[in-house]
Amino acid sequence: MSIVVRMKDAAGRLTPSERKMVQEIVAKPRDAALGTAADLAQSIGVHEATASRLARKLGFDSYAGFRAALRDEFIARTDPAVRVRNTLEETRGADLIAELVAQETAALGALPEYLSIERIAQIADALHSARKIFIFARGNAETLAVMMERRLRRFGMSVVRLRGDGRDLAEQMVELTSADTVLAFAFRRQPRHYGAVVEYAQLRGAATIAIAGTVGPTLSPAVDHLLSAPRSGGREGFQSLIVPMTICNALVLQLARRDENRSLRVLESLGELIKRFDA
Repeated sequence: MSIVVRMKDAAGRLTPSERKMVQEIVAKPRDAALGTAADLAQSIGVHEATASRLARKLGFDSYAGFRAALRDEFIARTDPAVRVRNTLEETRGADLIAELVAQETAALGALPEYLSIERIAQIADALHSARKIFIFARGNAETLAVMMERRLRRFGMSVVRLRGDGRDLAEQMVELTSADTVLAFAFRRQPRHYGAVVEYAQLRGAATIAIAGTVGPTLSPAVDHLLSAPRSGGREGFQSLIVPMTICNALVLQLARRDENRSLRVLESLGELIKRFDA
């Protein structure tokens, strides 16, 4: 069970000091995963024993076990070759298709524990009201960035996909204003340039959104709107983009639902324009 889910389940049984500690862990999970119980307690001004009590309430035998779980959930430690090798070992002798389907089904089934339709609607509103949407992604997440760029354009939205190195990003973001929104993707670790992109967006007063895996709560700076949920597969194994793609699809459909008549008119116009260009 995810640590975030454990915290939600235990919320009603926590003391004020334990709730304060949970807030600190959610805000800085990497620090909690790498530090000691004494470090965590000192950072918020509570007794060290609070950390041990919290760990037990969350279902761990000790704080050391809790910290190990934090490391597993929030800190990426393996390279791509190792992750694929781990998954191949785990599925050896099994029906690979059936195993992958089972993993994706489990991950998708858990998605409502992390996101609500109200949250999706709130973030769709932020996208809808933006003058321009700037999309930032690196690595495998660029696949989702391309998909979102195309789908948002189909609704008549103005989109800039941020690409290239630091100089390229600076040139693309020079026109960013407080009326815009930045949509970022992050999965195994915080991408290079993420901090600079979000920091500048916040300096300009633009809204910031992140679609992320379990690394979401560790992103720095934190965004205005975070959509964070675990992907399928183990932390040390191969993971797909099915869960974040589902989140993207939910946002797109919520945007269409928000102003259905206008959305359909724009799509109909696009269809006619495509026929014209393909003729």
